[in-house]
Amino acid sequence: MAESAKTMEYGKKIMGWRVPEYDKHERTKNWYIMAGLAAMALIIYSLFSGNFLFAAIVVIGALVVIIHDGQEPLRVDFSITDQGVIVGRKFYDYDVLKDFSLVYKPHQQIKNLYFEFKNVVRPRLSIPLDNHNPLPIREILLKYLPEDLERTDQPLSEALAKMFKL
Repeated sequence: MAESAKTMEYGKKIMGWRVPEYDKHERTKNWYIMAGLAAMALIIYSLFSGNFLFAAIVVIGALVVIIHDGQEPLRVDFSITDQGVIVGRKFYDYDVLKDFSLVYKPHQQIKNLYFEFKNVVRPRLSIPLDNHNPLPIREILLKYLPEDLERTDQPLSEALAKMFKL
């Protein structure tokens, strides 16, 4: 009952599914060795240069990665409504969204829906499609937002994060 009341507050739900809160990468022992060596090199450099704050930041960053890696991502609800999109507890009105794009390349394991904000300071919103057909999603969103047809690949930041398993 609470879910339907929340959806009604933000418009009529048209489509929805559950998505992971973030991408979890399978990291090998070699990844941890290389990351540890890189962190040690940065710490040694920062100590020799007298930049102790940078050394502390590297140590804190390493601790965050280790703690974060031991947890599974939560699955949150994603909904497309007639007023905007809902991701978990956050609602994004269509007025704050600039456009959307679909990148669907199953052979490369890329199946994502992207939303760009009108405010350039806000990062793009990336939603995995999982096994959903992108065509009905596209047809629904075209009623509310323009489509960015120039985006044919995942953003460089996502490709690098996937490559380095960050």
